[in-house]
This record gives sequence, C-alpha cells and structure tokens, in this order.
Amino acid sequence: MGSLLIRNVKHLVTCDEKDRVLDGINIYCENGLITDIGKETREADETIDATDMLCFPGFINTHHHLYQVFTRNLPQTQNKELFDWLKINYEIWKNLNEDTVYYSSKVGMAELMKNGCTTVSDHHYVFPKNTGDLIGAQITAADELGIRSHFTRGSMDLSKKDGGLPPDSVVQSVDEILKDSRDLVEKYHDYSFQAMHRLALAPCSPFSVSGTLLRESAKLARELGVRLHTHLAETKDEEDYTLEKFGIRPLEYMESLGWVGNDVWYAHGIHFNTEELQLLADTGTGVCHCPTSNMSLASGIARIPEMIELDI
Repeated sequence: MGSLLIRNVKHLVTCDEKDRVLDGINIYCENGLITDIGKETREADETIDATDMLCFPGFINTHHHLYQVFTRNLPQTQNKELFDWLKINYEIWKNLNEDTVYYSSKVGMAELMKNGCTTVSDHHYVFPKNTGDLIGAQITAADELGIRSHFTRGSMDLSKKDGGLPPDSVVQSVDEILKDSRDLVEKYHDYSFQAMHRLALAPCSPFSVSGTLLRESAKLARELGVRLHTHLAETKDEEDYTLEKFGIRPLEYMESLGWVGNDVWYAHGIHFNTEELQLLADTGTGVCHCPTSNMSLASGIARIPEMIELDI
C-alpha cells in the first residue's frame, strides 16, 4: 500500500476517550495503518493537503438492507408500520436477482461513502430460488468501491403458510440455509487483520425464522468463528408475537437459543426493558441504533442514553 501523509489538518476529531480535537496536525500512514499523528512532516508516497479541512475516523454502518435501496419511497409503503410495510415489499423483493442486488448495493454503499462511512454491515435475508450468488454480487460491488464490508448471510424459514410474513418463494429449509451459510463463510470470510470483507450469520427475526434455525445458526457461527446478527425488540408486534407463541419476551427467547454474548449484535433494540438492558451489558451483547427506520415506521425510540451509560 505504501505510505500516505495527510498534512496540515485544520481540526482532527480523534474520537478517543477524551474526545480530543487536535489542530494543525499531520497524519502519517504506512500500509494502510496510521503510525504517527503529530506536527512532524515526513516524506510519503502520496500526500494529501488538508489545509482548512476537518478529519475524523471513518463511520461504521452496523445495520443496513442495501437491496431495499431500489424500493425506497414507494407511495404504497408510506405511513405503514413494520408488518404491513414488509407484506407489501415482499411481493416486490421476491423477484430479486443478482443484478438488482449488485446495483442497489453499489448505490447504497456509494451514498454511505459520500457521507464518511468506510465500513458497512449489510443484513441480506431474501434469497429467491435460483437467483445466483447474491452475497457475491454485494462483495463485488464493495470491492469495486473500495469500502470495507461485513456482510451477513441472512435467512428465513417461516413463510405465510407457517405463520410468517414472507411468500413461500423467498424462504428456505434449515438444511439449505446452514449449508449455504457454511459455503459462503468458507468462500468469502477473511479472518486476517485489515480484512476488507467478512461475513456473519443473520436469521431475519423471531417472527420469520424457527427456533431450530436460530439455535443451529448460533452453533454454526461459533464453530466457524463468525458473528451473529438479527433484528430484535424492534416493534410491539414482535413482542406480542413471542409472548403469545412462546410465553416469554423476545430477548428471553433469544437467550434460550444461545443468542447472547460478545459475538452477537441486535438491530433496533427499541423495546428492551431495564432488566434486559442489564443482561445485554452483562453479556457484552451489542445493539445497533436505527433511528431513521424507527421514525419512518413509527416503531418507537430506543433507550440509547441508558445503553451508553451501561456500556452496551
């Protein structure tokens, strides 16, 4: 990669423990890593003049659905809560193919990069039959853009006929999902330091996957040494679903299936109660905040200040 000097940065936002802002500073990098921050000027293979510019660490997007870029802002999906919104969109998403996933992912990631995001985690869970390598299409798009990616092999095994929301054509059997998950991790996951693409396993949600899929995905992820991700505590409808079907709240249900720990992160986390927040903190389980989605679908407001206080 060679060396890079970013010189004369007007304000460097460090995002360190003290939230320091350094003025009139130089940043020196070798082989993609920062090796020095200070006033000293060095020779480098490439120099960027950052006079009158701000510099800050790249943002990390921890939850996205890039394929949904091509269906955003449809009139028929406006002013809908999550379940109704999903039912409308599934009838479109069941026609996904490699081209759609490639182009929508590329547009979405380009938008992220324009706004300072250098790493993206995408939760792709719609796999219509005979549509090719959708995760591979995303990785190709990411590599062409130069963004670091941590994609997920999402999944659903409960369709309408099983009491779920998606049509039959986009769900798969547990065995199909686990085999493809293993194959994709072996093909694409880079375990090395400074890896540009990694994978996690990500069954969609408690109301669209079976307990068997959740349990077996957790076992497989830990066997392969990859992370786990899903939606949780996003809506009151989800909470009502697990209370009615299993007699327990969503987080307790997930805990019973092995879904807590420092290798697990949940999307949304709006409706966790105080005891559940403490459990997340105690187990090192992560939560990613999705305020735009939560406002658009009127799902609620996550207790982010309390999570930060608990070091979640």
